[in-house]
Amino acid sequence: MEDASLLLVGVGGLGCTWANRAKMRCGTNVDLLLIDADPSGVDSPTQAHVLTLGDSPDSSGCASLPELGEQRMRNLTQFVNRVLEPVELVILLTALGGGSGSGAAPDMARQAKRRGALVLSIAALPFDAQPSRRLVAEEACTKLEKYSDVCVRLSLDRLAWQARERGVDWRLGAAWVEELVEGLVATISKIGLINLDLMDLRSIVQKEGRSTLLVAEGDPDSPMLIFQNAIRAPLYDVQIQGARGCLIQVEGGIGMTIQQLEAVASAFTSGLHRDAQVILGARTTSELEGKIRVVAVISGAGLPT
Repeated sequence: MEDASLLLVGVGGLGCTWANRAKMRCGTNVDLLLIDADPSGVDSPTQAHVLTLGDSPDSSGCASLPELGEQRMRNLTQFVNRVLEPVELVILLTALGGGSGSGAAPDMARQAKRRGALVLSIAALPFDAQPSRRLVAEEACTKLEKYSDVCVRLSLDRLAWQARERGVDWRLGAAWVEELVEGLVATISKIGLINLDLMDLRSIVQKEGRSTLLVAEGDPDSPMLIFQNAIRAPLYDVQIQGARGCLIQVEGGIGMTIQQLEAVASAFTSGLHRDAQVILGARTTSELEGKIRVVAVISGAGLPT
């Protein structure tokens, strides 16, 4: 493994598919670990560390038994420790409700936290029409939240609805997930006009209260529309009113102005607590000419005013 400090982890078939596609957008700025990937879901031979949780080296899956997934993940601690050796930030993608995601994902987060890494988790919960899987997922999500600095609950119902609106397969067309990962990696790893680093991220996510992640892009002259697009993300728990902390990264084209930067930042922070800590980063790139992309980490929400 390269001496990188950012690790993208996919757990289970859907989590690995999303992680692999996000890695292709991030390039060499992040390393990749795939745990129990479905070979048919990984559509590119992206370089990655690969672990299987099946009962043989050539099989995957944990027979929908979270306890089995957790046990097999713990048995791989020695290997995982080597992968985590230089890692300071883990971005974990998974779908809960089965054996691999519900069992292995919380334990992967536990091992990363034990090594001192920040853990940002994005966990997809089953469709509303799958009540038995949702019970398993809720229990697993509680464990995952315990070991994550930020744990975002992703609604598969909302994600699938948005994908249908775009005419894409929701399993492969999770653009929101890919854009969020790309934005988080760019926030930490690339030099900008106003730089952010892991210390900034730590100071925000360690605040008491609920946390979430937002991403959106749009017209630089329509900051409120960008904010509204972020709020319409396929999440269960978008609650930012009165939040105590916000790390916000604004990326724009070479022609992005200070006025546009300030307007977008104001749109995303206007509903925060009056004493909220706000950390702003900014960078320009030719890839976003005529557009602005915002990635925000919100923390300290849901506390008494």
